[in-house]
Amino acid sequence: METQTMSGTFIDITLRDGTNLPGYVTNPEKGSGPGLVLLHDAAGLDDFIQRTADLLAEEGYVVLAPRLPAHDPKPGGMAAENFAALVDGLRALPQHAGKIGVVGFGRGGRLATRIAAQADVDCAACYYADDFADCLADIPTIRCPIAFHFAEVGAHDQPDSAAEFANKPHIERYVYPGCAPGFADPASAHYDKPAALMAYSRTLALLRRVMGPHFDLNHLWEQHCYYEFATRDVDSVMTTMVAEPYVNHVPTMTGGVGHDQLKRFYKYHFVHSNPADTKLIPVSRTIGADRVVDEFVFCATHDREIDWLLPGLAPTGRYFEVPMLAVIRFRGDKLYNEHIYWDQASVLVQIGVLNPQGLPVAGRQTAQKLIDETLPSNALMPNWASSEGKPI
Repeated sequence: METQTMSGTFIDITLRDGTNLPGYVTNPEKGSGPGLVLLHDAAGLDDFIQRTADLLAEEGYVVLAPRLPAHDPKPGGMAAENFAALVDGLRALPQHAGKIGVVGFGRGGRLATRIAAQADVDCAACYYADDFADCLADIPTIRCPIAFHFAEVGAHDQPDSAAEFANKPHIERYVYPGCAPGFADPASAHYDKPAALMAYSRTLALLRRVMGPHFDLNHLWEQHCYYEFATRDVDSVMTTMVAEPYVNHVPTMTGGVGHDQLKRFYKYHFVHSNPADTKLIPVSRTIGADRVVDEFVFCATHDREIDWLLPGLAPTGRYFEVPMLAVIRFRGDKLYNEHIYWDQASVLVQIGVLNPQGLPVAGRQTAQKLIDETLPSNALMPNWASSEGKPI
């Protein structure tokens, strides 16, 4: 029996002991991909787990999230043969292709560790397991790559695990300072968005490395920029992004959240408001599992009002160069968000609306020194002369 939901499907999974479990299945846009078993916390197969399943499907995975029994049948958790049945149930889905991993939260994190130790999976991720000692007992028998995400707060009654993980290159151990169990769940009182995002990226990096799928993020980003700055085609820009993306130019807080707001921003305040001589000078590019970090110099003449960069300032006709940093996050093969950083004071100095006298700010020199590191350092620091000749 199957019932359709907004994004996924509920199916029945029969375990080796005859128990039937409902499971939420969601698929990548292309229809097939590597598989993930996603295990919930004590809260059950709630909205958080279903949204996480949908998100991981966007990343290219076929996800099976079973509704686990309310109580484990024995102190060690579910029987090993039932772990194998969950994995087999995912492997039997026609849309599954490739390897299989397991991700779990709380109680599900403990079970994910047990599955990594006892079942045939290729990798695993455990978030704040509810029984640390039980997980620790499985460490010696885990052979696949696994990432542990520990909450610092509330873990004081657990022994220091650093020694248990030493000299095990297939095991990654992360502790999130100031966080309590539940930090990854937006519905939890302990939700911590920065920690949740960091843990998610680390989990995704593990999944990509072991199972794929692999996407050419460099090409995807180049294509996005081509539509922005070369063809200035807003409709094509939007096709490179997820359904509800966002962009934030950090110094001016310009951009947009969601398709309609962002398309409005691109159409009326960005793509066609860039100066005619706009040029980007690449400096470096770092490509990770789910993001690109681009370092470049933005060059242009202030020949028009540049809403996103210099909002409300009439054209001065002055040329400027400013170092910029872009952090671009992807979901699967679509761009999800951009965070763009630059030194606004440097731009304001160069167009003549900020007097640098007496202020620790510089103009075009910031871009020049980025390109040529041999140019003088510490020119804005009066105290630099005070250390001349002192022992070092």
